[in-house]
Amino acid sequence: MPGRLSDYQAILLAAGKGSRFDPLGLQNKLLQPLPDGCAVAVAAAASLLAITPRVLAVVRPDADQLRAELQAIGCDVVSCMHADDGMGATLAHAVRLSRHAAGWIVALADMPYLKPATIAALLDALRNGADIAAPAHGGRRGNPVAFSCLHLDELLQLSGDIGARRLLKDYPVQSVEVDDPGIHLDIDRPQDLPLH
Repeated sequence: MPGRLSDYQAILLAAGKGSRFDPLGLQNKLLQPLPDGCAVAVAAAASLLAITPRVLAVVRPDADQLRAELQAIGCDVVSCMHADDGMGATLAHAVRLSRHAAGWIVALADMPYLKPATIAALLDALRNGADIAAPAHGGRRGNPVAFSCLHLDELLQLSGDIGARRLLKDYPVQSVEVDDPGIHLDIDRPQDLPLH
């Protein structure tokens, strides 16, 4: 029997340093405006919020503006004191805070072009029995990734900057074909931002 949408937790990982975008750390790539004026992270969060009733965004302790902008659109925002330890530590922190969920959609805040339909398709895969599901477009896997509660213990043990990549190698991943090139598009460097 498929679970309710409210049983699942969306996680937005927004605690990276963004050092490839700005090695000096003067500009937070997640706050950069897109052509419509929306900040990168806010656009990424909005795709999740269009489908999931609960979005937990994880930010760095000093990210006051980012926290405020994500809270303003309805995200629950938490700080990760160990953000410098890498994405794995950040994800483990978020899963620990939502450990009673039936599963998680793990999205990256620097991916603002995801279609809400992709989030819905991944949730459908979880609700219909997938343990891990990832979207594919043009034969290539992308983000975000969905995990069922079967992987709770392993997600809680993540550390370092590899995130959950090891789980994708060690376990079967249900591929969900989507019409969404946004699953491959992130904002990594200034040239990745569209011209206004």
